[in-house]
Amino acid sequence: MEMLKKFFPFSFKEKKDVAALVINIIIFVVIGVIIGVVMGLLGKIPVVGILTGIVGTVIDLYITATIVLSILHYCKVIK
Repeated sequence: MEMLKKFFPFSFKEKKDVAALVINIIIFVVIGVIIGVVMGLLGKIPVVGILTGIVGTVIDLYITATIVLSILHYCKVIK
């Protein structure tokens, strides 16, 4: 569990109510959209396109895991 807290620090911050959880989720969704747009623009460059695709996928997986862990932490499934 300590390893998860090291890699996903924003997921394990205490959220006092549902509004804080929703704000946390919205922030990560907006970050994901912004990074997706940047990766889409950089993906049009032929040589950089493959690398941005890989990096974009890793970032999307990280954001998805952060959101899931935030919800699980809020519901007290994981501590």
